[in-house]
Amino acid sequence: MKEEIIYVVDSLGVSHPETIERPSFSIATLFVEGGMGFMIVITLLLIALLLAAWKAPRWVKEIGIGALVAGAFATLLGLLQICDAMQMFGDISPAVLCGGLKVTMIPVIYGLIVYFISLVIRIIQKPRI
Repeated sequence: MKEEIIYVVDSLGVSHPETIERPSFSIATLFVEGGMGFMIVITLLLIALLLAAWKAPRWVKEIGIGALVAGAFATLLGLLQICDAMQMFGDISPAVLCGGLKVTMIPVIYGLIVYFISLVIRIIQKPRI
């Protein structure tokens, strides 16, 4: 966690420094937060994509679409879990809900990145006119 100083204005208009802790950003943290199962599947599809670009160029687009679908499926399952938690606990604070939505979006963003890489590889591999 990173400590950061922010200035808060009180009711009298006077600002006071306060120390808050912000989580440090790292790829490993996003990988774990996104759900190990689906993040490993999308990573394996990324590796397969890079191998297919070299050995089986016709499979590049399909593997990219597979990564996108895996990310979307993981996101939908995460949203389903959020709905179950909201139904079970009733009143949930907006901060907790936003944290859950943020974590839910990680696999679909990763899948989109892999799909974008597949499109770039496909553009590079297309024959010149």
